[in-house]
This record gives sequence, structure tokens and C-alpha cells, in this order.
Amino acid sequence: MSTTQTSNSSISGPGIDGRHAGIDPHAVTISGIVLDPSYGPESPSESLQHFSRDIAAPGQYPFTRGLFPEGYRSRLWTMRQFAGFGSAEDTNKRFKYLLSAAEGTKANTGLSTAFDLPTLMGRDSDDALSVGEVGKCGVAIDTIEDMHRLYADIPINHVTVSQTINGPGAVIWAMYLAMAKQRGISWDTLGGTLQNDILKEFHSQNEFIYPPEPSVKLVVDTIEFQTQYVPRWNSVSISGYHIREAGSTATQELAFTLRDGMEYVEACLERGMDIDAFAPRLSFFFNSHNEFFEEICKLRAARRIWARMMRERYGAKNERSWFMKTHVQTAGCSLTEQQPMNNIVRVAYQAMAAVMGGCQSLHTDSMDETLGLPTEQAVKVALRTQQILAHETGVTRVVDPLGGSWFVEQLTDTMEAEALTYIAEIDEMGGGAWPKGRAGVVNGINKGYFRRQIAEASYRFSEECEAGDRLVVGVNAYRDENETRDIEILSISHDVEVVQVERLTEFKNRRDDGGVNKALDAIRSAARKGENVMPALVDGALANCTLGEMVQAMADIYGRYTGGPEW
Repeated sequence: MSTTQTSNSSISGPGIDGRHAGIDPHAVTISGIVLDPSYGPESPSESLQHFSRDIAAPGQYPFTRGLFPEGYRSRLWTMRQFAGFGSAEDTNKRFKYLLSAAEGTKANTGLSTAFDLPTLMGRDSDDALSVGEVGKCGVAIDTIEDMHRLYADIPINHVTVSQTINGPGAVIWAMYLAMAKQRGISWDTLGGTLQNDILKEFHSQNEFIYPPEPSVKLVVDTIEFQTQYVPRWNSVSISGYHIREAGSTATQELAFTLRDGMEYVEACLERGMDIDAFAPRLSFFFNSHNEFFEEICKLRAARRIWARMMRERYGAKNERSWFMKTHVQTAGCSLTEQQPMNNIVRVAYQAMAAVMGGCQSLHTDSMDETLGLPTEQAVKVALRTQQILAHETGVTRVVDPLGGSWFVEQLTDTMEAEALTYIAEIDEMGGGAWPKGRAGVVNGINKGYFRRQIAEASYRFSEECEAGDRLVVGVNAYRDENETRDIEILSISHDVEVVQVERLTEFKNRRDDGGVNKALDAIRSAARKGENVMPALVDGALANCTLGEMVQAMADIYGRYTGGPEW
């Protein structure tokens, strides 16, 4: 990747290493962008010279300053807390606790669901590979009955629900929709988000099941089904969060996330879908790390790039199709096991950056997440952090309060330019930009491009920390050799796994095996014929097929993926 430089800027491009370039490392951002000591009118940014074209007012294209004219003055961001551990009943109890803790706030409140590793990998709790992992790092969901227990007594037609799952995302969503149907809740009243971003799994998190091509096909199936039947649902949350957690820079996170989103758009267009029918329900998910201004400018640049791509590259006419709606989560990878109380401060600043950048919803990490699953006290502090930010700091009184800052506009320009360089490089892997080229991201996955880029960035950051060029309070600076950690740690009993497996066995024993087999055959048939599998998956959930059985039915057709040739 060559160094990129915007006009009238001394901010250098991706991959620069301040220590080796003879530059003061304290003048270099985490992404390797070299900053001037100060910024002023003598060297204005490109966008400040073309204000109406590149910045404009809040709520106006290209939405650099935010999607809505009134910003948080008329509506706060959704305060969304991540929860999932143990059994469905355990997580249901935590959901109700979070809803009660948020009662009275002016912000919308949403529930974000974390699933355990077996569920994320599409395995039932009685699978041999699930032993020791059931309910440990999220909730175990095997059946439609588990889905009923998970959301018992929660008005899912009034509370938005986010589900952080990817490889088996279509199956989990089908179970959720089937559960709603059994409860007599109309799908057109359901609001929420399915993460369902399989491409970033190949880049960073490894929770894939099928090869890249059929995996993208399943995402398109959910987008198409949502467009037809679940109008208030976001069928995919295109996620840079995990790309950043794997060690990427902010500019890589920005570029790879947007290009993944473009890959889904192009796959939908190839299927013949109308862009203005599905694009307004696409959503995004970004990380907010420690580099305060870089995180703000990343979100501003992301909105601008996405708006222009949707209007100019893909020809979207509906203004809502140009919107880059985003959820933000504070950076789990930035939290430290040492001096864990410091994490409260880190999360507060990261949350403020997300808000100053204009997010639509926000999750704040708990201080104890490096030690174990969050306790109720830690979760409450994380939620209170958002509430203090919303109601006591005054940051909601002005839309895009940093807009017009010489530094902020220049940094936004630089991050945009670097991201566009990455995007062009990925386009070339597919033979050029749409409509000339196809599947640049999938081709990049097969070449190992994304993993190499992220690994190099992660290594560079680790070197800087080892050398002391990056100070991490409590880790390589301001250490307390006499530190004691008097913090409660939430642990999950092995009994959760025992009960879950017993419950699954009993479920299988009393169901209609003939109906199950017929439903699984229908899933295989839909996959074999290249049809949208969502109707068959919903029917499978209603017929009491398990998660693992439906995942395997599709694997019988698509195969399972173990990694490309360069992995």
C-alpha cells in the first residue's frame, strides 16, 4: 500500500512507522497518520475549500456532519447493552435487568444478544465439539423453545433486538421469526438488527461455516427476505468492529467495512433487486478506540464515502439509501486486565468519540470484560456512562460540534483518501469497479489480502507498545506493583451445560421425526436449487429442527470451509 496524501496536507498515509521514519512517535496516531503540531486557516483542508460539496449542513448530502438536521437534540442514540451468558433463562433475567436500569431515559433502549461459541459455530449443545463451551461466553440457543425462553415476557414488537451472529445468522433469525409467529406477533412490527456479516469473519474472527461464495448468497437471502416480509428489520450489520479488534488500523477498519458493504450491495444487484428497496435497511457497526479524534473523523468519513458510493456508483435515488446508519461499540481490545478500574475512563472517552462522530446506537463495554463475563454492577456502570454522557455533558446540544475545525476536517479528508485507496485496490482484485468488476472482497479473501494487512498493522502496534512509543496506563506505564484486584468475577457453572443437553435430548425425543426430516429435506432442496432458503428455514424452526441440524442441512449442499490456500 503506497502512502496517500491529500492536497494541502502534511498528514501522511497508511502504514507509516514513526520510529523508523525519524518522526516523533508522539505525533503519530494509532493508524500511523503523522500530525502537525497545530492546524489553521493557512493550509485549509480540501473539504473546507469546497464546503457545500464535501461537508454541508447536518442532515444534508454527503452527511459528513450527520444524518439528521437536529442530531441528538430531537432524538438520542439508542443505548444498547450486550448480554448473553448461560441458559436462555439467565440471559432473559439480564435483559429484564437492563430494561429496568434504562427505565425513564429519553433514549431508545435496545437489547443486544451474545451467543455462546457452539451457537456461533452452528453447533448444538450436545455436539462433541461443544463440550466445555456451552453458555460460557454467551447464551446457548439450540431450538425454537430456547428462543421462546430467551425473550419470554419481553415485548419484542416494542423493543429493538440485536443478534450478534454470522455464520448461522439466517438460521437464528428464522428461529426468531418463527418464535414471533407462534406468539402471534406480526413480522412487520419487529425492529432490530441481525449482524449477519460473514465477510468480516473471513477477515478477522473465523466464525465461518460455508465457503465465501455461498456465505454471501445466504446474506443476500436474508436481505431479500427482510425487504419482502420484515420491513423494520436491519438484515445485516456490516461490521468493522471485529476487524479492529483483530488489530487493524482505523483506516483499514473504515475501508474494509465499507467495501464489504459494497460487496453485499453488488450481490443484491446481481440478483436483480432494486437498490432503493433494500439499501435503507443496511446498517453498520464500528469500533471506537482510544485515538479520540481519529475515531470521530472515521465516522464522518464513513458517512461521506458511503453516501457518494450509493448515489454515484450504484445509482440509488432514495435519500435513505445514502444513509450510513451505524452502531458503535467501545473497544474491547483496548481494555486491560491490569488496573481494570481504568477501563471505566477509557470507555467513557471512547463513548464520547462515538457520539461526537454521530452514531445512531452505542454499546459501552464493562470494566471487567478482560477478566470474565460482565457482572451486573459493571454492566450498570457501563450503562450509566452513556446516561451521564447524554444528560450531563452537554454534547447533545449542538449537532456535530467539531465540524469546521481545521484539524477535524483535515483528518476526515485524510482518512477518506486512505480508505478510497484501499477500496480501489480491492476493486482491482475483482477486475475493476462495479459494474465492470465482481467480487473483489471474495477474491481478496482467497488471496489472503485482508489477513495480511491486519496482521501487519497489529504487529506494528505491538512493536510500538513494546518499545514504549505507545503508553498504556497500568501496562507499560504507571504500573502498580502492589495492585490487588478486588473485583467480583461472574463464572458459569458446568450445570448450565448439563441442563441444556438434557433439555435438548428431551426436546428431540418428543418431536415428530417425520416432520423434522421433511423440513430438512426442504432446506437442502432450496440450497441445491439456488433458491432463497429463508422460507424453508422458518418452516424448519416451526417443525422443531435444531440449529445444528439446519446448519448441517445447508452444509450438505454448500460444504464446509476450512480456509483458503494461503491461510
